[in-house]
Amino acid sequence: MSQAPPDSEEPGEEAQGLRKVIHVDMDAFYASVEQRDEPALRGLPVAVGGDGPRGVLTTCSYEARLFGCRSAMPSVTAKRLCPDLIFRRPRFDVYTAVSRQIRDVFLDYTPHVEPLSLDEAFLDVTEDSQGIGSATRIAQLIRARIKAETGLTASAGVSYNKFLAKLASDQNKPDGLCVIRPGEGAQFVAGLPVRRFFGIGPRGAEKMAALGIETGADLAVCDITFLRRHFGSQADYLYRAARGIDLRRVKANRARKSVGTERTLDKDLSSGSALRDVLAAIIELTWARIEKSQSQGRTVTLKLKHADFSQLTRARSLPRPLASKADLAAIGHALLDEVLPLAQPVRLVGLTLSALDEDEGETPIGGTAQPLLPF
Repeated sequence: MSQAPPDSEEPGEEAQGLRKVIHVDMDAFYASVEQRDEPALRGLPVAVGGDGPRGVLTTCSYEARLFGCRSAMPSVTAKRLCPDLIFRRPRFDVYTAVSRQIRDVFLDYTPHVEPLSLDEAFLDVTEDSQGIGSATRIAQLIRARIKAETGLTASAGVSYNKFLAKLASDQNKPDGLCVIRPGEGAQFVAGLPVRRFFGIGPRGAEKMAALGIETGADLAVCDITFLRRHFGSQADYLYRAARGIDLRRVKANRARKSVGTERTLDKDLSSGSALRDVLAAIIELTWARIEKSQSQGRTVTLKLKHADFSQLTRARSLPRPLASKADLAAIGHALLDEVLPLAQPVRLVGLTLSALDEDEGETPIGGTAQPLLPF
């Protein structure tokens, strides 16, 4: 495997425009809300999701994770691992309300908040609203306020870029804090398994292992030519990540990539009329979400997942944003008609609107400003 040259042109930490970034990640958010609101569940293995034969775990409590349960696991598998697992249906209206409470806490310290989901966000506190000056102290205050105001725990990572802050927030979960200071990023990453890197899934980790890459240190000795040959467009990201480098800004009001709805069916369906009925219900839910988020998009995608978990998708793009629910319905049903009759039954149907109002893309942070001390 090729070695990275010592005089690599990759910018050093001093040239990265270092920032003070916090990543806050709620601990088992949905399950923790259920345990908070139903005290009898505290200390017990709890799963949020459907408990039917086609159910899937949205998330689960840490007590359930001790048995090997995890998000996206089929409910039947989770119940086999943990026979005493307690299921609760998702209450997204409650989770959204709590998420707003947490967001309000963030905004007391900085306007630069980039939500990733209901339960996690990046904050840029290089210049914080209260003049505290220490990102570590701000993270401590935020975690304490979340606990006091919502009764829930959050883990936080503090570092000088988004990549490292996100890794750090996962380091001491649950209810933990980890700080990676300037100059410590490359060493921290070197000791991690590559599976911890955002964007590297099980298959990616297997491919890397076959190439002798299992840790950040293994990845750091690979030069960019080697990485491009084996990982294509992901090479530049991997090269920087192995060195703890990330030039992306924390961007407030981060644009959504898509909005849609998926439904796992109680039983496999192949009948055209039955699938049209399911799709009609999904169109109603999807349009409600489109209106609530005030999204405008040009691409409608139909997703069908077969009983063997293989997927079939069809998409149609418009020259202008979708105008009405009737348009969404017409396109959705047309896409379904394209694939009927089905070669095999389906277990899941989904409909998504994407190509939303364009984000401006990731831009590097300019300048050579150093973080204000203390970090």
